[in-house]
Amino acid sequence: MEPVAHLYTNLSGKFGLPRQAGIVPEFKGRIVFTEQYRNPDALRGLESFSHIWILWLFSESPTEDVPVMVRPPRLGGNAKKGVFASRSPFRPNGIGMSVVKMDSIDFDTPEGPVITVSGPDLMSGTPILDIKPYMPYSDSIPEASAGYTKGLSDLFLTVAFPDELLQKFPPENREELVALLHLDPRPQYQRDPERVYGLTYLDYDVRFRIDDNDVLTVCEVVPRTH
Repeated sequence: MEPVAHLYTNLSGKFGLPRQAGIVPEFKGRIVFTEQYRNPDALRGLESFSHIWILWLFSESPTEDVPVMVRPPRLGGNAKKGVFASRSPFRPNGIGMSVVKMDSIDFDTPEGPVITVSGPDLMSGTPILDIKPYMPYSDSIPEASAGYTKGLSDLFLTVAFPDELLQKFPPENREELVALLHLDPRPQYQRDPERVYGLTYLDYDVRFRIDDNDVLTVCEVVPRTH
């Protein structure tokens, strides 16, 4: 299989990515097609849907010697489950799938047709294998069981972002950045209030601490070194 497109965001690395699609709707992405599929006719009719399925590759995760038991992040990395009972990125074939909200399709750009989406959980530059319309009448199953994730919830933090640091970012990007920090970006097994974490966003490293009261305080914003 060959990628039909790639997704790009303002988040440069894996750290800080939402753990599932849709939980940070402020987070935006752009789907840019490969040259072979930059034909607007390939997207005709898609604009009538509100959401799409994205099938994509875990391009930064190994697919050799994948264990049959993994430690799902949702369980804090402390319990093992079968690889096919998890959404671990370490998989035999490295395929991911996400439902995202489709904000717009621009059919006429220098890059060909571009889809803007909300709520992706993919690294910037992720190869996309396929796109399909999300159909509520068949794809939504309200009575479905949540399995071992039932009752688990993501920890949302209070974000203290000094104004003089936040203003280093363009106004149109500030809400997205704060939303990513609000959804606790730490691995669930890390709870050290003295540790300084770093998230790479646009051309800056955003460094912060998280105290025992679940307050994330941004302490430094420094330009990236390339």
